[in-house]
Amino acid sequence: MACSIVQFCYFQDLQAARDFLFPHLREETPIGALRRNPSKSVNWEDDGWGAWEETETQEPEEEGNTCKTQKTSWLQDCVLSLSPTNDLMVIAREQKAVFLVPKWKYGDKGKEEMQFAVGWSGSLNVEEGECVTSALCIPLASQKRSSTGRPDWTCTVLGFTSGSVRFYTENGVLLLAQLLNEDPVLQLKCRTYEIPRHPGVTEQNEELSILYPAAIVTIDGFSLFQSLRACRNQVAKAAASGNENIQPPPLAYKKWGLQDVDTIIDHVSIGIMTLSPFDQMKTASTIGGFNAAIKNSPPAMSQYITIGSNPFTGFFYALEGSTQPLLSHVALAVASKLTSALFNAASGWLGWKSKHEEEAVPKQKPKVEPATPLAVRFGLPDSRRHGESICVSPCNTLAAVTDDFGRVLLLDVARGIATRMWKGYRDAQVGWIQIVEDLHERVPEKVDSSPFGNAQGPSRVAQFLVIYAPRRGILEVWSTQQGPRVGAFNVGKHCRLLYPGYKIMGLNNVTSQSWQPQTYQICLVDPVSASVKTVTVPFHLALSDKKSERAKDMHLVKKLADLLRTKSPSLDLVEREIKAVILDVKYPATKKQALESILACERLPFSCLRDVTQTLLDTLKNQELESVDEGLLQFCANKLKLLHLYESVCQLNSLDLHSDTPFSDHDLAVLLRLDENELLKLQALLEKYKQETTRTAVRFPDEQDGVWPVKTFLEHLECEKDAVSVKKISEEEHVALGRFFFWKCLQGASPAEDMCCALESAGLSPQLLLSLLLSVWLSKEKEVLEKPQSVCYLHAMLSLLSRMKVAIDDSWDSQSVSPWWQQMRTACVQSENNGAALLSAHVGHSVAAQMSNGGTERKLSQTAVGADAEALTDSWEALSLDTEYWKLLLKQLEDCLVLQTLLHSRASPRPCRPPALPAEPLPRLSVRRLLEGGRGGIADCVAKWVFKQDLSPEVLKLANKERDAENPDEPKEGTHGGSLEVSAVDVDLGAVPGLLRAAYEQFPCSLEPDTLHAHCCWECVVQWNKDPEEARFFVRSIEHLQHIGNAHVQHGVALMMWNTFLVKRFSAATYLMDKVGKSPKDRLCRRDVGMSDTALTSFLGSCLDLLQTLMEADVSRDEMQAPVLDTEDAWLAAEGPVSIVELALEQKPVHYPLVEHHSVLCSILYAVMRFALKAVKPLSLFDSKGKNAFFKDLTSIQLLPSGEMDPNFISIRQQFILKVVSAAVQAQHSGAQDRGTSEEAPATPFGKDQDWPALAVALAHHLQVSEDVVRRHYVGELYNYGADHLGEEAILQVHDKEVMASQLLMVTGQRLAHALLRAQTREGMELLARLPPTLCTWLKAMDPQDLQNTEVPIATTARLVHKVIELLPENHGQYSLALHLFEAVEAIPFPPLGPHL
Repeated sequence: MACSIVQFCYFQDLQAARDFLFPHLREETPIGALRRNPSKSVNWEDDGWGAWEETETQEPEEEGNTCKTQKTSWLQDCVLSLSPTNDLMVIAREQKAVFLVPKWKYGDKGKEEMQFAVGWSGSLNVEEGECVTSALCIPLASQKRSSTGRPDWTCTVLGFTSGSVRFYTENGVLLLAQLLNEDPVLQLKCRTYEIPRHPGVTEQNEELSILYPAAIVTIDGFSLFQSLRACRNQVAKAAASGNENIQPPPLAYKKWGLQDVDTIIDHVSIGIMTLSPFDQMKTASTIGGFNAAIKNSPPAMSQYITIGSNPFTGFFYALEGSTQPLLSHVALAVASKLTSALFNAASGWLGWKSKHEEEAVPKQKPKVEPATPLAVRFGLPDSRRHGESICVSPCNTLAAVTDDFGRVLLLDVARGIATRMWKGYRDAQVGWIQIVEDLHERVPEKVDSSPFGNAQGPSRVAQFLVIYAPRRGILEVWSTQQGPRVGAFNVGKHCRLLYPGYKIMGLNNVTSQSWQPQTYQICLVDPVSASVKTVTVPFHLALSDKKSERAKDMHLVKKLADLLRTKSPSLDLVEREIKAVILDVKYPATKKQALESILACERLPFSCLRDVTQTLLDTLKNQELESVDEGLLQFCANKLKLLHLYESVCQLNSLDLHSDTPFSDHDLAVLLRLDENELLKLQALLEKYKQETTRTAVRFPDEQDGVWPVKTFLEHLECEKDAVSVKKISEEEHVALGRFFFWKCLQGASPAEDMCCALESAGLSPQLLLSLLLSVWLSKEKEVLEKPQSVCYLHAMLSLLSRMKVAIDDSWDSQSVSPWWQQMRTACVQSENNGAALLSAHVGHSVAAQMSNGGTERKLSQTAVGADAEALTDSWEALSLDTEYWKLLLKQLEDCLVLQTLLHSRASPRPCRPPALPAEPLPRLSVRRLLEGGRGGIADCVAKWVFKQDLSPEVLKLANKERDAENPDEPKEGTHGGSLEVSAVDVDLGAVPGLLRAAYEQFPCSLEPDTLHAHCCWECVVQWNKDPEEARFFVRSIEHLQHIGNAHVQHGVALMMWNTFLVKRFSAATYLMDKVGKSPKDRLCRRDVGMSDTALTSFLGSCLDLLQTLMEADVSRDEMQAPVLDTEDAWLAAEGPVSIVELALEQKPVHYPLVEHHSVLCSILYAVMRFALKAVKPLSLFDSKGKNAFFKDLTSIQLLPSGEMDPNFISIRQQFILKVVSAAVQAQHSGAQDRGTSEEAPATPFGKDQDWPALAVALAHHLQVSEDVVRRHYVGELYNYGADHLGEEAILQVHDKEVMASQLLMVTGQRLAHALLRAQTREGMELLARLPPTLCTWLKAMDPQDLQNTEVPIATTARLVHKVIELLPENHGQYSLALHLFEAVEAIPFPPLGPHL
């Protein structure tokens, strides 16, 4: 492929931009002066390049026509800049500028194309008479995560004759301005970050360099990037609010005064460089003489090259660190908010007004920092030659210089010498193109291998110099340094060549690798055609000249690629052209590459691929043996063999045979060597499995079976030494290949015997074919289960494969297992499609038995002739060993099928059921997965399913009871009925109990009730630990724990739960509640414990249940033996993680008093959270010994409190317990009022509440508080809330009746005082007057406000007085008062006062 020039963008209305910049050309513009105007001309594309060349070569005619030249060459008089990302172009002249932005629009032919449209235009001058001298469009990198490395926006930098440098947005908004020198700005140049190609290359920093007639200013790129972003953000804020003005960060810059040079026209900044030791010594000797001192490490220097006169080329070197960078303060230009310029004494930043404002800028000039002198190190002294421009190559090693003599010089930047010169390029414009080699396109050569690396090596880089000669209207591409011209184009005499020399500012070594932007290295702007073009150069042009055979081959390969992409109606013509091209290629490696591209083409038909390959192979065979590459010849033969195989398979698949032979169950039983009952059992299992699998599986449409692209076929197969093998491909591709070979045969649509013969003759091994056959059979499970006759076809195909020559070796040791059948069993073991695997195992067992019987008969005949009798014994042993493996596999697959059917089933939820559990999807099972899951793997799978279905423990017990219901001695009531009722309320079980019973029967040991409950308990607590807000998971875990019957297992599981998941959160909750002294708020609970306050309440309640269960299990462990764990015979080979039950049995016994100690603390914490108690510090209820014992290992022996406690502790504990009792009665009373009854216990959000009075009494017992005090307080609170019927029951448990009666007497007095004194009725006053003075005075002393329920009937109060009289002895001091109260209550008339006073 040769060089090419490509148009990638057009101008929407370039004439409008020209008329704005050149007003004097607007009036006399003739029609058609601009060739590209979409609104006026639609026929410009009809003209060929030759027409333009003919008109442009008439030089005398054009030079004579001054008016036409002025109107077509106007772009040469403008300052032009294009962003390397092609998102902004600036055209400026004198004080005016036009900003053009690209837009996608439909062109003249209806095709969408990119067009430059005017985005902004206006005048930019601030000072009178100043003009634009230089422009740059710099794209700035985005700082957002989603677009790291991409351009965010483009900044326009303009230099003026006044010395100012101003920065603008894409919309012409002034961001900031700077005056660093009062001389005119000559040139602006930028350098952005590039990743070093080699470790020895110095990493260059980003910078913006500004050239003045006698000075160079370099601004640090990082500082500039940050300031521009800050200014842009500030402008946006100022436009929105109108009053913000934040100072952006200062810029760091250096200013060098260039000395010993007459004039400077252009410059380049090479960057930081380090001399080699030899160059260092040479430079030191040249400057310092013989006695010059040499430093140990070469100094780092910044290199600058200038173009002008005396010297023609000057080289400057500034030592790094010799001067400190200056800091300049940025003056932010906000369009209408700044009324004057901002000045800084130490810097030259200025802020300018908007172009719309008419206020005069103050004439005050800012202070300009002095420049640091920098003398020229050396140069190219040529007094008559004057330089015009310089352009450095992308890798900073070469530079192209133009002069006034019409020469283009090539400079070696490092050595400072001119290496090449081109003549005859007056007013030339130059640029560079750097091409990186694509390693995939590199052609290997037959050369001796080098010890210095492999043949490929790193990517090479080629640099090409582009020269545009406007006087000749030609664009040339040259290979550097001494290479030939590789391309030339007639482009017209009025174009502009744009070479930015930079990319995106703001990148670094990380962000520059995240995204490769679409940048243009060089562009040609043509005002005649109103288009923008770029030059593409292939890398191979840098390798040799155009006469090279390799270059010609590469050109043919590219031509072939274009030919393969072309849509041609005549395939014969395309085939002839392809054959001609590939036969013209000389190099074998290139010829092989061409053939590979042909075979990879999807547009060519199979016949074309076969004919082309056959033609190439015939041509190679007809050549002389010495000139033929053996590798290419073998490659063609192998590909042709694969093509023939593909053709044979396609022909067999296209036969589409259909068998009308009926297939009955009896035939299936005979085929699989099963009796009638075994076949019925197998069919029932598969039917259940099919129902559950069909309901849960999601099916996607498969590719068309029996049809496969030849391109994919050739990619997946390879042929070596007459043997065809499959490359390393994915599982899906492996199945697709098997489907292409065998699926039609398994459907009976293709002859199995012919297919096996074709595959065997092609060289595919029987083992590979068996693997492909099993892969397609196992992947087509749904179709296989729906069509039982496919089993017959599998049997036939497997029999044919087994009879191949190298399938089963006759000389194999008869006492060992056959590798052929072991391969099949391994595939069944690894398969997750258990239904298809079970059928294939039955087929394999049948075929193996059939072949073994045939072998036995042959050996019997040999024995009859006179062979040794030992052959019979060997044959019988081999048959028995293989048969045992088949039987084991069939049992494992049957078990796995039953278990998979259960896991696919699901219960139907009722509307009242909570939302579906966010559990992970259950994995598909295989025999291998169960064997690797260990002894607890089966129970673990079922536990995950139970959790996902949210089944209660009663449902599991129900299924287990129904399985054992055949035993008449088994009780049918109790738990059975209760579980049935629970399950009927919660969920419609459907087929779940039956499937559970089937799983219990298949796995009597692995799914033993205690084992299953242990795994369910553990699964629930694991899921709760992932999301502690789901407290119901933890509650369900405790339910499973309580259903474990064996105390040893229950003890171990509870202890593991406590140590693994609970103790850390429990301790965090304890310290938090002790710190705040009350029930903590939700925010504190989430911060310290990791759950909400509601979830923490339920957590503490469940912890209390767990600790109580642990204590009960510890007591019961002595009364029963540890269970003996057993495994089913078919799963004895299971190896993997230790099961939960085994770990539980390994746990040490707990220290009962320590568990009880934690249970007391948990009860306290639960009470505080449940009733939102305040002014309670839980740890203050314990002494130092008690505190130190908390959160220690429950199996350790700790020093616990013993003996009499300090009375102060007893008092604090009693106050807390009484507070709990009061809160419990209050909660019960308020809940009873809401429900209308007080007989039911209030429920928490996650289950039924505790029996708090009993818990308080137990707590008092552990805390050495008088239990009778707690009981009396409970009775008093019940009467206080008017729950007299509950109080009468609770009085029975009180021991000190006298004290109880005294307390109740106070309640009676408060009730009577409320009835008589608060009502203020006439009857009440009369009754009060008749009472004894002692009683009257006592009643007046009562405070009815202490009563929580004053609406108690008088009859109920009368019963209370009777109860008090019964409890008080006659010699008690308050007995007479009780009698007076009885008389007073009896005297109260019920109807007038009523029960609701």
